[in-house]
Amino acid sequence: MARGYHHAGTHNREAVFHLFYRKNPFGGHYAVAAGLALAVDYLQNLHFAVDDIQYLAGLKGNDDRPLFDETFLNFLQRFKFSCDIEAVPEGTVVFPHEPLLRVQGPLWQCQLIETALLNLINFSTLIATKAARITAAAQGDTVLEFGLRRAQGIDGGLTASRAAYIGGCHATSNVLAGKMYGIPVKGTHAHSWVMSFADELESFRAYAAAMPANSVFLVDTYDTIEGVKNAVTVGKEMRKNGHEMSGIRLDSGNLAQLSVEARKILDAGGFPQASIVASNDLDEYRIEKLKNEGAKITIWGVGTRLATAYDQPALGGVYKLAALKNADGKWDYKIKISEDAIKTSNPGRLSVRRIRKNGIPQADVIYDADLDNDGTFTLHPFDGSPTINFTFADGEDLLQPLFKNGKFVGKTESIHALRERTLAQVALFQKTDIENYRTGLEAQVWEKKRELRREV
Repeated sequence: MARGYHHAGTHNREAVFHLFYRKNPFGGHYAVAAGLALAVDYLQNLHFAVDDIQYLAGLKGNDDRPLFDETFLNFLQRFKFSCDIEAVPEGTVVFPHEPLLRVQGPLWQCQLIETALLNLINFSTLIATKAARITAAAQGDTVLEFGLRRAQGIDGGLTASRAAYIGGCHATSNVLAGKMYGIPVKGTHAHSWVMSFADELESFRAYAAAMPANSVFLVDTYDTIEGVKNAVTVGKEMRKNGHEMSGIRLDSGNLAQLSVEARKILDAGGFPQASIVASNDLDEYRIEKLKNEGAKITIWGVGTRLATAYDQPALGGVYKLAALKNADGKWDYKIKISEDAIKTSNPGRLSVRRIRKNGIPQADVIYDADLDNDGTFTLHPFDGSPTINFTFADGEDLLQPLFKNGKFVGKTESIHALRERTLAQVALFQKTDIENYRTGLEAQVWEKKRELRREV
């Protein structure tokens, strides 16, 4: 496409694209934006190296001739990223059809970065959303991300660990992610540790000697109840030496029942402070069920179903052209039409305004950043419910400057600040009627969309 734009002479025509998703993941009511820092890193390092040009020069078309001519390859070699980008900060609660990014610049550059941006934003947003759902279900308990072994490759595992922490998890078992992103790391021993010793008691004693301040014993290798009793025995020995057992981990069986029995044994043995960690195919649904069953679990190790987004393996994020600038400097709005209404795009150079009342979110309005929006305006909800009037001053824009003329102008935030934003926003939206939260188009955008549909 870049070659085509260049050949047609339209490559430098100024364009606007929006990155957004169409349906909330996991049958939920929102998503958590994530992956932006990864996109920033990509864009700041985007260029065509000599070996890139050499590779492209070697590609052949169906006629067995070079796919790209020398003029275009020379053009690529001189490429310097020059787009403007505004984006929703990571950790922000977002809704369908709202631009997570607005990209403006030379048409071919906006097009070139499409796939990379979707790859970086889609998966991270999916996992951050899953993590937010899981941590909400845990109701304040500690949630550990344990998913690396089942993740889609090392790169997928790293991205999942980062996004899961932004989504609210407290730590990860992925030590490389801890090193790269500053995420706290936590873990326990495996069944193989127990099996490598003559008996379970000996294995616990050896682990306590090696990790006296970090001893969480996996108790279900042979007999769970006996394992808890062995943990108490070793815990008492540790206490004599000035150390405290951290807890026990359950990884199989009836977790609710076993946790109740384990709690009784630990308390009777003098270890009321010892944590009960649970793992084994956990997600928000199972955590909620276990809590309803009275489980005494205080730390949740969530792996496969978090790191792989087990029940929905992809977010339907898309990237659509919304406007092209004409020679007279005016915008020519663009729309993609579909028989499926949800796939008809929204035209214009769009922003998102979150309206609040007494600090509580009331609605999200997608509006045209180039139109007069300083007074009262009308929201046309996507669900077809009656229009609502709001005052523009009662909200704030979600999209924030990220790149200007290809230069990074955004805020650099720690991963811990991103996580805190998620937790605060999820808690804030719990005070709303989230199932009926209104999102939609400002009246002028709604009318322009209708007009373009008629024209097409």
